[in-house]
Amino acid sequence: MKRTLVAGTLSLLLPAIGLAGEYNLTVDRVTIDTGEFVKEGVGYNGKSPGPTLRFKEGEEVSINVTNNLDEMTSIHWHGLILPFEQDGVPGISFPGIKPGETFTYKFPITQSGTYWFHSHSGFQEPEGAFGSIIIEPEGREPFRYDREYVVQLTDKHPHASERVMRNLKITPDYYNRKQQTVGEFFSDASENGFLNTVKERLAWGDMRMMQADVEDLQGFTGMINGRGPEQNWTGLFEPGERVRLRFINSSAMTYFDIRIPGLEMTVVQADGNNVQPVNVDEFRIGVAETYDVIVRPKDEQAYTIFAESMGRSGYARATLAPEEGMEAPVPGLREPARLTMADMGGMPGMDHGDMPGMDHGDMGDHGDMVGENEMADMSDMDHSRMEGMDHSSMTMPEGGASDPFYAKGSGLVPTAANGGKFLSYADLKAQKPLYEEREPAREIELRLTGNMERYTWSINGVKYEDAEPIRLKYGERVRFKFVNETMMTHPMHLHGMWSILDVGAGQWNPIKHTVSVQPGTTVYMETEVDAPGQWAFHCHLTYHMAAGMFRKVIVEGGPESTQAASSEQLSEVGGDV
Repeated sequence: MKRTLVAGTLSLLLPAIGLAGEYNLTVDRVTIDTGEFVKEGVGYNGKSPGPTLRFKEGEEVSINVTNNLDEMTSIHWHGLILPFEQDGVPGISFPGIKPGETFTYKFPITQSGTYWFHSHSGFQEPEGAFGSIIIEPEGREPFRYDREYVVQLTDKHPHASERVMRNLKITPDYYNRKQQTVGEFFSDASENGFLNTVKERLAWGDMRMMQADVEDLQGFTGMINGRGPEQNWTGLFEPGERVRLRFINSSAMTYFDIRIPGLEMTVVQADGNNVQPVNVDEFRIGVAETYDVIVRPKDEQAYTIFAESMGRSGYARATLAPEEGMEAPVPGLREPARLTMADMGGMPGMDHGDMPGMDHGDMGDHGDMVGENEMADMSDMDHSRMEGMDHSSMTMPEGGASDPFYAKGSGLVPTAANGGKFLSYADLKAQKPLYEEREPAREIELRLTGNMERYTWSINGVKYEDAEPIRLKYGERVRFKFVNETMMTHPMHLHGMWSILDVGAGQWNPIKHTVSVQPGTTVYMETEVDAPGQWAFHCHLTYHMAAGMFRKVIVEGGPESTQAASSEQLSEVGGDV
């Protein structure tokens, strides 16, 4: 039986696909046309994005991956729960796939929902090596829809990724096109007073940081399903239909704020797991996250899917319409966000208490923190003249929108363009609990650290190459405490095991594979340690991961059969992550 792989709105029956449950993928050099520029990249089956793989919950799949590149490659199945040796991270779970070779991934499908796959080798992912995954459930969905589309986002930059990394290392604000202006200074002075504005600017200068440091990488073209804004990917509908949109953020660095002017969206799934439906006008999707929404366009007109970058430096755009060629107005970009002193709340010397309104209880003895070499070594950061500073004169937003997953007074708190409902993590409740609620055995604190000036990123002040692994015990429940001591937002992704995000809902806390941690905040998640082997744990911002915000996780123990298989597989692992 041949399997159908979907790319965009087209279903391609590939003659290379063999028996039921067997898929073939090639890793190729491809040409990517954004409508603004053309560049060489990496793709699957000759395209970027690659095909949509459709699996069925309960089946066993075999995926033959042939490397047509002249360098090593790999594929990581993002969010899929599978044996660690099939996870696809060179140097941790397998050696990688050599040029000209074919590697066969084999694993059971134990879940349903929207996921994606991408290379975990070098900078191949931001160069185009990603695709989408749809897994159909064994039973019925708890919601109805008439048709569906994958909406896969990315931020394509005209510079090669290696060049981007070099430029960020040399000049960290190289790609910052939303710097503060003289006009903005006088506007602030008029509103807040001249001396207060001067003090504020001097304070930011002393800390070698800028309020405009919202996005590391600007100057990109936002794309949806491989098409830039001018190329306008279009999904068709019949008025009155319920349309399921499976949003996937495959960007290297960009958070997008998603809205469809004229349509309310019902969020029904987050990171592949069903949630209790939430009606929203807009939502923010972090790098590597997925959200499924249902919309019901009743009128025979076009609607714009507008994905605006969090830093307001660019956008992706697509259209829902009854007929090809129809378009709706494209909104303009809103004013760029500016960081505030509140976004520095997680840094040493600043107030970095827990999120307002969230009672996480007393976790008691924290003696099981990871690695002796991961103590509070802040030599990797530059906080000159920060401690003891008087922030009373610094301006922060008063009133307005608030979100418990942002620092109080943060300049990044999102608001809906139409004044309506903007999705918060606090709105997410599991549709059905996956695990029994129980107390974690211990807490592990992970401080997200870095230095924007030198463009180094780390966990607990230690880069990956200098760090000890995080060791977990099979069968325990662990509570992770993320303390963001940087001015950047970090999407933290744990491979191989679910992340139970603490939103204060107990057993109804949502299950995710990627958790965004905002500047100046402390966020908690719990993990049922039920997957033996070695796993990756990292920030999913490409250049932060490459610069050191990465850890190896070793799960010790487990069933004897898996221990034997793991020992054999680990002896073969080599190469670079």
